[in-house]
Amino acid sequence: MVSQNDVTLAEQIRARARSLGFDLVDIAPAGTMTTAGRYRAWLKAGYHGEMAYLVRAEAVAKRGDLTRVLPGVRSVVAVGINYHTAPLPAELRDDPARGIVASYAWGEDYHDVLTPRLHQLGAFVEAETGRPVAYRAYVDTGPLLEREIATCAGLGFVGKNTSLIHPRRGSWLFLGELLLTVDIPTGGLLGGTAPLSHKASCGRCTRCLDACPTNAFVAPYTLDARRCISYLTIELKGPIPRELRAMMGNRVFGCDVCQEVCPWNRRFARPTTEVAFLLQTGAVAPHLLDLIALDDQGFQRRFRGSPVKRAKRRGLLRNVAVALGNWGHPVAVPALARALNDAEPLIRGHAAWALGRIATGVARRALGKALTAETDDWVREELRLAMTIH
Repeated sequence: MVSQNDVTLAEQIRARARSLGFDLVDIAPAGTMTTAGRYRAWLKAGYHGEMAYLVRAEAVAKRGDLTRVLPGVRSVVAVGINYHTAPLPAELRDDPARGIVASYAWGEDYHDVLTPRLHQLGAFVEAETGRPVAYRAYVDTGPLLEREIATCAGLGFVGKNTSLIHPRRGSWLFLGELLLTVDIPTGGLLGGTAPLSHKASCGRCTRCLDACPTNAFVAPYTLDARRCISYLTIELKGPIPRELRAMMGNRVFGCDVCQEVCPWNRRFARPTTEVAFLLQTGAVAPHLLDLIALDDQGFQRRFRGSPVKRAKRRGLLRNVAVALGNWGHPVAVPALARALNDAEPLIRGHAAWALGRIATGVARRALGKALTAETDDWVREELRLAMTIH
């Protein structure tokens, strides 16, 4: 039986979460994860790519049973915060000389914004209960099935693009979870957002599936990460598959396409009021030629406090080289020729591919000169292939 004290605590938690800046908050019971089987099937199909941390036995077990994450867990507070700013102006969006960065990376690193607030919320719960309460806070870094937790708490439904969609806010949301060793009434008992979200769905819409530049959705609700531009530009540490490079356009960190075309976002998304996410890093549509020239210090300085740092310099400049090749303008040849001498083979190889795409006489001479000095077998292969492109 749910006591009045329990209901009051739940209401206090929700009020405190909102005062901390969370736009969405509700509570789910810490039961067995019903989507764990589907998650294991997704892993078995290899759709996780090179994200080996996802297939470790302990991590897989934890995602199916929250008690393995926090012994004695009874409830989970699920939170969401809107990070939507505004669409890129057409003069930036349509300029192939600029790199497109996913909008979640335009401001501060969301981990640094959400995690301390979740810890504050955990301390608040402990203070209100007047007894020791163990808790764990996660912001997409823990072994949790976040979207199932958010759905159970009534924060939205999972769309065909695999994003959590709130029926009155859209999907431009960062999610977080606070696991607690205390029983708290769920959102349904409190008359929260669950009834509303359970009525919503994608219906017959397939705009996200149809718009994906690399055809990464093998079916509705199923993403092959190996083809996803977000995976290719961030999670993948090695070479980008050649057959996918031309499909990436000028996207250098992440991709928003499946959210941009979503009718829920087009109708309901509103700009965030969170100052931390308001274009503070200079990462919005940067000039590709500026990025390809960054050394280690320049990269650290430019992207300090930004999610873009996750790609590291070698990964970002790999992506930038691909974008320059897709731009195909001869003005990029000198910068790409210099990149053929970079200390990182990953950058050299993708710069070779880009020069092959541009294929001017100067580009071909740069490739030939580099081939005579290159010692890395993979880069040599990229150089040879680039010289055969017509």
